[in-house]
Parts: sequence; structure tokens; C-alpha cells
Amino acid sequence: MSRPLMPKATAVWLVENTALTFDQIADFCGLHVLEIKGIADGDVAQGIKGLDPVSAGQLSRAEIERCQKDPEARLKLQESDYELPPVKPRKGPRYTPVSRRQDRPDAIAWLLRHHPELTDAQVTKLVGTTKPTIQSIRDRSHWNSPNIKPVDPVTLGLCSQIELDAAVQKAARRVERERKKAVKEGRAVETLLPAAETTAPAYEPEAPKEEDPSKRSYDADSVFASLKDKPVEDDGEEENN
Repeated sequence: MSRPLMPKATAVWLVENTALTFDQIADFCGLHVLEIKGIADGDVAQGIKGLDPVSAGQLSRAEIERCQKDPEARLKLQESDYELPPVKPRKGPRYTPVSRRQDRPDAIAWLLRHHPELTDAQVTKLVGTTKPTIQSIRDRSHWNSPNIKPVDPVTLGLCSQIELDAAVQKAARRVERERKKAVKEGRAVETLLPAAETTAPAYEPEAPKEEDPSKRSYDADSVFASLKDKPVEDDGEEENN
């Protein structure tokens, strides 16, 4: 299915000017539903000006009204009078606008923290960076390391949610293949440590230790103090006399 030329800008306009559902806009623009929700909340696509698909000849007003009446309907891209050449996928790291390049370290830190299974090549492809930069952020030798704060790259507009999900699923399949291969070859598989080794033992208060009477030290005050509390017993022979 063909997509609009500027999908994110088109999604911004549709969110602001129509009553279409998030699913309808996501399906038409080729974006994730969470991205559309982020656009509506103001967390995604900040600073992107909406593109009117009606003025651009990509949608008709009747098509928008038809889908607004039926939430299950899907928008259909209006056929162009001109035949556009197919866009060839570009190899290598993606182009990042100059205005967003300062956000890449934050996005890399987020990916390294929340998705450590991603390879450096996948992170490079997602946010358009280099492997030395990834390594410097990983070992905290980056020149701006004290000011780096992990931020979702989708929120920063460096990649789409669909691209991130696809990369995470691919990495998960690779990890599963490596685990099965290790089990087949009889090698040790890195797994989570048992709870008995990672949790602290339950606290049990120690019983008071009884002092050995033979090692107890006495002084005059303590001896006479204990005698004062004892009742004086009369001798039976004195009473008879």
C-alpha cells in the first residue's frame, strides 16, 4: 500500500483537523498507533508543521468524511495524475536533521538501557549514529556524558515505533537462536540468577546470650543492692528462746 509523501506531517494535520481514530490515521500514514497517540498528547513530532493532504492532492474531503462516519473504514490514498518513481531504500545510517543531532546521545542511552539485546549495527541504523559514539556512551567516556539523559528515540522523532519494534523483535529472535545453539552444544547459557542468590536472607533477631556466672564481676554496691531486696528470715531457735 502506498503512503503519503510526508507521513508524520500528514498525521499531525489529521490529528489536529479531523475526527478520525488513531487506528485510521496510523494505517494511512504507516505509523504506529502509539506514535499517533504521542502526537495527540504533544510528546511526538514536536515542531513539525502539519501538512494538509487535501491541498496536497493525497486525500479528498469526501474520503475523510466517509471514514469519520465509520471508524472501521480505512482511508484510501488518492491516485496521483503523475507517475512517481519508486523510492529505493537507502543503505547505511539514516540521515538525521541538524536540529535533532544533539538528541542522539539521549536516544542511544535509552536504547542501551531498555534494549541491551540490540546490536551496535541496529542502534546505528535506528538513530543514525556511529559505533564509536555508541561505545563511548556505553562506557561513559563521551565528552557530554554527565548531561546525557535516556529519552525514547520515538519521542525525539529519530525513528518510528514500527522500526523500533521490528529491530527489537529481530534482536529477540537472534538471542533465542543463540540460546538454542548454546544448549545444543552443551555450553553454559547465561540466565537470571536464582532468587535465593539475589535476595537477602530474612532478618531474624538474635536471642540474648546468657552471661556465664563464673565470669561475672562483682562489686560492693551490686552485692548490697541485691541483699536489700531480699526479706530477712528469723532464726527458729531465737524464737524458742
